[in-house]
Amino acid sequence: MGAVAAAMKERGCVVSGSDEHVYEPMSSFLEEKGIIIKEGYGADNIPMQADTVVIGNAMSRGNPEVEAVLERRLAYTSLPGLLRDEFLRGRRNLVVTGTHGKTTTASMLAHLLQSCGREPGYMIGGIARDLGRGCRFSDSEFFVLEGDEYDTAFFDKRSKFVHYLPEVVIINNIEFDHADIFEDLEAIKKSFRNMLNIVPRNGAVFVNGDDQHALDVVSGCHAQVLRVGFDAQCERQITEVEYGPGCSRFTIHGVVCEIPMDGEFNVRNAAMAFCAACFSGIEEVQITESLSGFSGVARRQELRGEEAGVKVIDDFGHHPTAIRATLGAIRQRYPGSRVWALFEPRSNTSRRNLMQDELADSLSVADGVFVCPVTDCGKVPAGQLLNVEAVVGALGEMGRMAFVEPGADAIVTKFKSLAEPGDVVVVLSNGGFDGIHVKLLEALSAGKQG
Repeated sequence: MGAVAAAMKERGCVVSGSDEHVYEPMSSFLEEKGIIIKEGYGADNIPMQADTVVIGNAMSRGNPEVEAVLERRLAYTSLPGLLRDEFLRGRRNLVVTGTHGKTTTASMLAHLLQSCGREPGYMIGGIARDLGRGCRFSDSEFFVLEGDEYDTAFFDKRSKFVHYLPEVVIINNIEFDHADIFEDLEAIKKSFRNMLNIVPRNGAVFVNGDDQHALDVVSGCHAQVLRVGFDAQCERQITEVEYGPGCSRFTIHGVVCEIPMDGEFNVRNAAMAFCAACFSGIEEVQITESLSGFSGVARRQELRGEEAGVKVIDDFGHHPTAIRATLGAIRQRYPGSRVWALFEPRSNTSRRNLMQDELADSLSVADGVFVCPVTDCGKVPAGQLLNVEAVVGALGEMGRMAFVEPGADAIVTKFKSLAEPGDVVVVLSNGGFDGIHVKLLEALSAGKQG
């Protein structure tokens, strides 16, 4: 929202806004752009002469500003709606979707287009190290978007990605997620079908050929559909895969690619980015050169530091499939090391017991596991709260060291007593986890000095 506000300001619009809390660095960024942000909500925050009000998807009826917009009969839209009307119409929009891998794949694709001179615009829910930011608006014909299936706004319950006017769609995979929005997997599939129904015939859809749920939704698509995956039936088959610590090599469409990243899921991400870049007119040799230099994305297997011989890694993973893939990749990168997983059940899906057994199974890839209790329990429907004690109990039965601790400080204290040189700790959370990364490194450093 902040990046789009700045882009509208650069177009000559007068822009103001409000939020429940205003945090750095976005507050300083907006101030530098001359955009006034008020902390807290109130009807008076909306200027009398407002032409359009952009309402974020966290807003709902009862919010004083939402009520003022409706009572004053003001024109309003959503952030995806504003993107569509002001920035995406008429462009070649490449939309990366799926339950997992959206941020990495979109970052790879934007990096490929950027390094090959296309100067794309992009809107990505993370920060690629090569790009330095998650959002950019340019005059390029290309625009790369991370296509989120979450809903658009309180007045538009369609998924955000239906607004993005896609010429190219990547479908990495489809699983059940966003339990607060979707009733079941079929509801998610319906949303994907709605999005695919607006891809033009001269566009393309690159779909995970090894994921049956993803294959289900492309049936009847009017655009060209190309399967990407390991299955021999895939039009873009991934072959000759070699994994090494810190790098992976594979062949797709007869072209050998290498990425400085671990794990099968990153090979899939790179293969999807390769295919979309080819469709966009980039030469294969340019793509392979650019992929080999991709530096990754913040909070995706990001090494935050090492103290007392213990490495601390940050990862955004919170869905069982993503957790399993991340821990598997870490084991591949650091063979012979004990791997610890520190998990914060914070997302709307992970706080529920809908995938409780799958969560325990995915965490069992680690040698030791810490889980903290669910916060904001009142927001979880009755009978659906994740039972963290049951998860830890199941891990114990699998022969893993597993603990429930009340919070970050308690986890750090307990872990410090168990840590050994050579250990690798993976922090798994889609939030800040109370600064546990820094706390771990400081505690390990203090122990080393002592």
